[in-house]
Amino acid sequence: MDASIRERAADAGGLGLATDSPDALPPALAGLRIALVHDWLTGMRGGEKCLEVLCRAFPSARLYTLIHRRGSTSPAIEAMAIRTSPLQRAPGVFRYYRQLLPIMPAAAATWRPKDVDLVVSLSHCVAKAVRVPAGVPHVSYCFTPMRYAWQGRDAYLESWADRPVRRAVARGLLDRLRDWDRATAARVSRFVAISETIRGRIAECYHRDSTIIEPPVDTDYYRPDPAATREDFYLVVSALVPYKRVDQAVAACRRTGKRLIVIGAGPDRARLEAQAGPETTFLGWQSDEAIRDHYRRCRALLFPGEEDFGIVPVEALGCGSPVIALNRGGAAESVPAACGRLYDAPTTDALAAAIDAWEAEGRPHDAALARGRAESYALPVYRRRLLNLLAEVVSAKDRHPGVPRPHIAAPAARKS
Repeated sequence: MDASIRERAADAGGLGLATDSPDALPPALAGLRIALVHDWLTGMRGGEKCLEVLCRAFPSARLYTLIHRRGSTSPAIEAMAIRTSPLQRAPGVFRYYRQLLPIMPAAAATWRPKDVDLVVSLSHCVAKAVRVPAGVPHVSYCFTPMRYAWQGRDAYLESWADRPVRRAVARGLLDRLRDWDRATAARVSRFVAISETIRGRIAECYHRDSTIIEPPVDTDYYRPDPAATREDFYLVVSALVPYKRVDQAVAACRRTGKRLIVIGAGPDRARLEAQAGPETTFLGWQSDEAIRDHYRRCRALLFPGEEDFGIVPVEALGCGSPVIALNRGGAAESVPAACGRLYDAPTTDALAAAIDAWEAEGRPHDAALARGRAESYALPVYRRRLLNLLAEVVSAKDRHPGVPRPHIAAPAARKS
């Protein structure tokens, strides 16, 4: 078994949670008053799946967010006591909320949880800026430091290259956002990163260390089907936007003559269809059942983008699928070389060469290792690791003299 898999398996079962009682809380967390903070609730994506685990663990917690589109998330999240910011009252806000980035810090300043023993933020934008009462620990589960202020800053400014005045205004705004984002990092007691990639960004942007706990993958659902057979097509599952580099997969398959199926939707679809040859089929977005079926039957998943973590490759591994991925970002950490192929340069040439080399070598793939790797990211593993870290933070707070002990309330009845 891979060493990193063994380490995560040890984390799952050896840090104070009984493995035969998946709903049990570590004793240090029982009865605590907890506040959860999430940037916004407008859909059920990877970040919301991380939040859902905490909502199930702490159904009586208060949940703070900028805006909430009712019914857009899972029942466990919708059942929470959700408190929104003043942005919630802006007419039509769900159509343009991403354009309100300049005023999000002011909206986040309205989050002031009181009478709490622990605050947990899940943040890629402003959630970590929540104002926490003195002496209360704040754990920030960081998907990435604010992208527009840091890694995405140059690309955003380049989009205004033909409008120098607006570009200058945008540069000043992003500079102020960066200063604000760095300053609010001081409100965090402990950072948790979703990958080694994000751990590096946290260190670079905030000069803080962090603990890595990767997001959960539903490996009970994404699992092999013994009756399924591998077919003669490659697969892409992705939003169709430029930074995902789906165009490189399309061009590589056209060059090598390989059949490609693309599952996904987005503004880049028309351009990609114009670029593609007859070997590529676009299916649009599909159900989870259809995606799983394609994972189980594809020759390999192609993953040319650079992601902070990247759940899609792990879902494919869970189904026993080979993965050919760019050797950067989260995929470089989650995809073992024996489960497909990692290639170094983010180019069509490099991807095409990786496909050809993998084919020439007889398509080497260790399906058992792929499944084992995916299981190391399973939802129970995530839950146990995260809850044990929270318990560790609370217990460390107890050990500091002069800091009030957490209020312990009688356990509340769980919401159905």
